[in-house]
Amino acid sequence: MSDQNTHTTTIKDVKQLGTFAAIGSLSYVFWICGGMEMIERLAYYGVRSLSSLYATDSAANGGLGLIESDLGIIFMVWALIQTFVPVLSGGLSDRYGYKETIFASTVIKILGYLLMAFIPTFWGFLFGAAILALGTGIFKPGIQGTIVKSTNRTNSSIAWGVFYQTVNIGAFLGPLISAQLRQLEWQYVFFACAAIISLNFLMLLTYREEDKEERLTYRAKVASGEVKEESLWVDSLRELKNPILLWYVFIFSGFWFMLMAFWDVGPLYFRDWVDTSVMVRDLFGTQGTESSIAIFFLGMAQDGKSINPEGLVNINAGLIMTICFLVTGWSARIRATSSMALGTFLASAALLLIGSFSFVWVMVSAIIIFSFGEMLSSPKCSEYLGNIAPSQKKAMYLGFSQLPIGVGWIAESFLGPYLYGQYSSKDNISRQMLTDAGTDVSNLPIGEAFTKLVEVTGQTAEVLTANMYASHNIGTVWYVMGAVGLITTFGLIVYGKWTYRFAMEIEKEALASA
Repeated sequence: MSDQNTHTTTIKDVKQLGTFAAIGSLSYVFWICGGMEMIERLAYYGVRSLSSLYATDSAANGGLGLIESDLGIIFMVWALIQTFVPVLSGGLSDRYGYKETIFASTVIKILGYLLMAFIPTFWGFLFGAAILALGTGIFKPGIQGTIVKSTNRTNSSIAWGVFYQTVNIGAFLGPLISAQLRQLEWQYVFFACAAIISLNFLMLLTYREEDKEERLTYRAKVASGEVKEESLWVDSLRELKNPILLWYVFIFSGFWFMLMAFWDVGPLYFRDWVDTSVMVRDLFGTQGTESSIAIFFLGMAQDGKSINPEGLVNINAGLIMTICFLVTGWSARIRATSSMALGTFLASAALLLIGSFSFVWVMVSAIIIFSFGEMLSSPKCSEYLGNIAPSQKKAMYLGFSQLPIGVGWIAESFLGPYLYGQYSSKDNISRQMLTDAGTDVSNLPIGEAFTKLVEVTGQTAEVLTANMYASHNIGTVWYVMGAVGLITTFGLIVYGKWTYRFAMEIEKEALASA
């Protein structure tokens, strides 16, 4: 069969099973992969969701005391390694085994967490992030390739939604555990995450690679010379010439550029400008709460009177953890590209809403809208690439799924923190106001300028924050990200119509030649 006809059968829409029938059809190995990814995400987001807070927290509080541009450098290196390594490691998983690469990635990730713990400096965090990114880049293709091989076209939409939902159990719990640990000592976060990811060694004992015999047979034919195989680089570049894949990477990069700002910049914005004590008073009264359950699951400060920034961000993971299978069940009724376009539009609208207000309940509403957008878009991209991939290149194509993430995240990882530092950083604005008032700030540590401004002006922190928000263009970074998302929405609509016509034309040609 020609490559052209191969892509015809995979682009076409296939009728999906009902939600619960599809869930019932999922195999044992699917759930093992979900468990391993959940553990990996629990550890990963335990660090990733708090990275911007840790890096910019004052040294007096145990943070690194970095400025936003330094944070951007760390995020850019992190994104570069994590998203481009899978382009090669996906092919390695296909050739040498998924279990082997998952094991190696777990060892590497442990080293990354320990580097962060033992070297609390810019360079320590940078190298730790780079090692962690390397391990993550090796981990993903093996897991996702197994998911593709353990599902089929009739249950793939629900499968990816359930997988995404399972993954977000880890993404939900990780930041909550870290939110409490970091109030004791920042280093406890990294030690805990190293211990958590180690649990995947136990999960690997129960893991079974799908179609292993087929892979080994194919490798034997390669070894004997019966099948000629090119180098991974040549093979990967040839697949990337597929116009459907190439345009997907280009257009969907805009989605990830916009989406990553929520996790990179969101915690800083919520910390600086959103008064979460209002939400606590509305929920529990003026005295807050002493409930340890509420404090943990809402990501609250230990006094029970405010919600930490990661607690607000975690509404996203909580929603995905509980209802993603329902959203993806509905999205199975429409084409993958239509679902991605709708999701991108909702996420973009949410970021524009965040940039326009600072009231905590508006933030909650925006995060809910953003979460629905993510659920409609992100699981679909993995499903889409898995479906268009040739049978012996599933992990390779799932590795390619990191390309648009890489392009978008690398661009955002520098631009997002940079724009925030220029227009929205409370510490930077406070420094400028202190300088304008004749106060020397040259020896004032990073992260302590606002406290000094409160002391100098004599105003309360609440009043001063409101005045600063009203007199500066705080929402600029969100307007930029939201605009990129709207442009991407239009691109996905055009791309969806093009690929549908492309599939229909090739199908007609195939029928005519049959």
